[in-house]
Amino acid sequence: MEQHYKLFRVRELADNDEDFITTLAEAFLEEVPVDAERLKKAVAEKDYYNAYQAAHKMKPTIDLFELGVLDILIEVQDWGKFEKKDLDITSQLDIVISAVDKAVEEIQTDFNL
Repeated sequence: MEQHYKLFRVRELADNDEDFITTLAEAFLEEVPVDAERLKKAVAEKDYYNAYQAAHKMKPTIDLFELGVLDILIEVQDWGKFEKKDLDITSQLDIVISAVDKAVEEIQTDFNL
């Protein structure tokens, strides 16, 4: 439990209300994988606007669950925001997607979702 994500800030936000913590975990599972797929597609298509939008939307949740890749996600976001056409952001994207995938799997197991 909590190898690929941390609940410290989630528990703090939820004031240790287990039902609310579960609700936040469910929201993570509903939102983040969809946004991650949108981000992967946008980067693959060099769709800077949608890459920026998807990364920007993911930031608060990635930060709240402390996946440890916020700085890297911001690099991907900035790639889109500033249309850094001369930069290959693939390796950073792979790190973010891997962290999301591991957290999703672990949250599903930990919360029986």
